Amino acid sequence: MSVDTLTRMDLSEAVFREVGLSRNDSADLVESVLDHMADALVAGEQVKISSFGTFSTRDKSARMGRNPKTGEEVPIAPRRVLTFRPSHLMKERVDSGNKA
Repeated sequence: MSVDTLTRMDLSEAVFREVGLSRNDSADLVESVLDHMADALVAGEQVKISSFGTFSTRDKSARMGRNPKTGEEVPIAPRRVLTFRPSHLMKERVDSGNKA
């Protein structure tokens, strides 16, 4: 099974082809959008993209974990994690792609 990856360069190339901006302007636009999204998430805001999904952060409290090799209990520090919840339209689109 081959795993393809969509990169920033791929996104900027798609903007270049679809919108007609120069390659540099397309790359700057993609970087600007991603920076705005990251800044909002760092500030604790949700990023909702219609028909795609919602990115948000949540705080996880401290807990005890276990090292699977040794079985030793290890404290896990509290942290903030990034979550993504796809929209129902995105779920349906991905699911329909699985039916070949």
